[in-house]
Amino acid sequence: MEPYFNKMTPAGYKEIEAEIKHLKDIRPEKIRILAAAAALGDRSENTEYSTAKRDLGHLNGRLHYLEKQLQYADVVEPSDSDKLDIGKFVTIEFLDDHSRVTYQLVGKQEANLTKNKISFDSPIGKAVDGKEINDVVSVSAPAGSYQVKIVKISLEK
Repeated sequence: MEPYFNKMTPAGYKEIEAEIKHLKDIRPEKIRILAAAAALGDRSENTEYSTAKRDLGHLNGRLHYLEKQLQYADVVEPSDSDKLDIGKFVTIEFLDDHSRVTYQLVGKQEANLTKNKISFDSPIGKAVDGKEINDVVSVSAPAGSYQVKIVKISLEK
């Protein structure tokens, strides 16, 4: 079976690298806290030990997950073409109320609606991926279908 590679932007890759570095920096302190809690004695009724062990386990799990994300990353540099692809910014107009919003099309793990970053794998991302300016597309979302028009595509916001 072929391994599956996760598409992501160069900025998304760097964010994961930065989080891994941060977790590795704080890991020795978590280990020290666990060792200090273990030295207190009876572990069966030692809340500090249980909490420290759980926290270290969460940290190790997150670290493992992020390292796998990088291992199977397919970093996509946005091309300077007229077609929308990962890494580019797109301004769309919702045809029902004519409101406009600008999103950046990113990898799944980078998606963050509060920062206007949408996954290429989301309903709207799938609908607009590969399209050009002035294309009108139908978006099939769980709450129903709607149409959007692509107003602008750019490499920068």
